[in-house]
Amino acid sequence: MGYGFGGFGGGNMQALMRQAQKMQEDMKRIREEIDNTEYKSSVGGGMVEVCMLGNKTVKSVKIKQEVVDPDDIEMLEDLVTSAVNDCLNKIAEDEKNKLPNLGM
Repeated sequence: MGYGFGGFGGGNMQALMRQAQKMQEDMKRIREEIDNTEYKSSVGGGMVEVCMLGNKTVKSVKIKQEVVDPDDIEMLEDLVTSAVNDCLNKIAEDEKNKLPNLGM
């Protein structure tokens, strides 16, 4: 009695390989889609706006002049930090929804 791989049949293995390859291609396509998507965040009533790409590259930061107070730099820093973190959270949520099986 042999213990070969007869139970896995060539056709089934090929179908499994095609399915795995399609899944890889789909994940790559979705990853590229997310990486090229713009995620925007606006905080402080629109005083600070950040735009990031899904690959976590900051594309732009816009700061309204009236929020720039030389005596309160900390507030501006907090607003920028908050906007960047909000964009990162939006990216993570999109990754979670679109790539649920990747653990991203």
